[in-house]
Amino acid sequence: MNKILKLSFGLLAISNCALAQFPGISLPKVKQVGFKTDTINITQYKAKGDGITLNTISINDAITACSEKGGGVVLVPGGVWLTGPVELKSNVNLHLERDAVLLFTKDFTQYPIVEGTYEGQPAGRCKSPISGKDLQNIAITGSGIIDGNGDAWRMVKKDKLTETQWQDKIASGGLLSADKKTWYPSEKSFKGAQAKDPGVLKDGRTIKDFEEYKDFLRPNMVVLNNCKRVLLEGVTFQNSPAWNLHPFLCSDLTLRGVNVKNPWYAQNGDGIDLESSTNTLIENSTFDVGDDGICIKSGRDEAGRKLGKPTENVIVRNCVVYHAHGGFVIGSEMSGGAKNIFVYNCSFIGTDVGLRFKTTRGRGGVVQNIYVTNINMKDILGEAILFDMYYSAKDPVPLAGEKREAPKVEILPVTAATPQFKDFHVSNIVCNGAGTALFIRGLPEMNISGVYLNDMVIQAKKGIVCTEATGIYIKNLKLVTSDTNPVISIDNSNSINLDNVTYNTGSELLFKISGAKTDDISVKNTDTKQAKNKIEFKDGATAKSIVIK
Repeated sequence: MNKILKLSFGLLAISNCALAQFPGISLPKVKQVGFKTDTINITQYKAKGDGITLNTISINDAITACSEKGGGVVLVPGGVWLTGPVELKSNVNLHLERDAVLLFTKDFTQYPIVEGTYEGQPAGRCKSPISGKDLQNIAITGSGIIDGNGDAWRMVKKDKLTETQWQDKIASGGLLSADKKTWYPSEKSFKGAQAKDPGVLKDGRTIKDFEEYKDFLRPNMVVLNNCKRVLLEGVTFQNSPAWNLHPFLCSDLTLRGVNVKNPWYAQNGDGIDLESSTNTLIENSTFDVGDDGICIKSGRDEAGRKLGKPTENVIVRNCVVYHAHGGFVIGSEMSGGAKNIFVYNCSFIGTDVGLRFKTTRGRGGVVQNIYVTNINMKDILGEAILFDMYYSAKDPVPLAGEKREAPKVEILPVTAATPQFKDFHVSNIVCNGAGTALFIRGLPEMNISGVYLNDMVIQAKKGIVCTEATGIYIKNLKLVTSDTNPVISIDNSNSINLDNVTYNTGSELLFKISGAKTDDISVKNTDTKQAKNKIEFKDGATAKSIVIK
């Protein structure tokens, strides 16, 4: 009873603290879990923590027995507990002691192909190391480690390893791609890389059709499907085969005080991908991963639009993200939409991008009512803040020697497959080092619109790049950039409002304005005389497009 009362107080704290960050806005309330204190030790079911014995049956039997008795705690004591897939059950708290390591086996035969979703589409994947479906009141807690043995599953690009690491991979077995630049752990994994839409359940295909490249269908480590009242607290989740944590169609989820880790080269090694879920709190957690850190998703393309389940009512606070493609991310699979999301008091250290909002044609979906404040960043390789509607499924920062062409610009008809980004509120940002301060790139048929950026100090190589945007409001921005030609680039955009922007004295060019569509640029409380050259007009833009007050 005491624990249940304590968790109820936690719900009250969420509401009061959040209101101070976003005055006048009603924030989500997340229902908490509560468990009986009855405890079953997995050793009671003959589990052995010797790192050799396969404990799949023992651990699952303990969880089932606990649930059937009305719930409680299943205790994983100190030791290395080798296991195959573990299935959670309602009203059970899987609790790992400090010196407990739950280690998932490298034996791929223990992970049968099952039906699920991947990257927003119905798909066959190898069974997840930890899973739960249609459950309520579940938890994984403690201070131990859950290790998915992901290195056994992942293909790796040579460019992402040191020479010693690369030679070690080759010596471990597996095989190389034809160009000798990618290592695959098995022949089945290699076959999957050559297959068209591997694992996707469409055109009458079933999971039996995927056996020839089964090893390629890497599982997400923790998959929770349609679960209500979930707590993940204190545990270290590391070394996942694909995504680390994947709640799908869940409600009232709390992620508190966890550590989520993957090698920086881990392909698809996301931290958490919250998909089509509602009422979520992510707090006091640390991410250091190979792909996006904290990511919001809601299905992909037609399948996501048909499901029509947005991710909404989310609070992310007091988190730190180290290496990741993005610190806080929405997309690119956001076809069901995303709304009412609140992010504050977070730090991103060494991520490729800080705030990363990405989509592409074909997705559809509306992302709106996004509130972000009090974000600190350091050593961001790419953009501190990025809005991009031309996502191309590539790493956000090109590898050495990699060449990329700009997307072809053309106007297409607006359909259900046209994505929308609107109503973003970003404030109190400090960034010490980035490739680009702010990058906005919308579609000519669907501009990014309604973006409000206030009270920011950003040190970066480049300043602002804004293309195909409408209704961008920037107030109280201090830019310190090494490339000042130009400081601000605006192309085919309108209703761009700049209020109190400071920049390097002696900058080569303050504004580069281009595109015949560009209009209604308003600049005030900004000393334009500090630049050597004030404005350059190109590609049909004229002096009528800008007013400096």
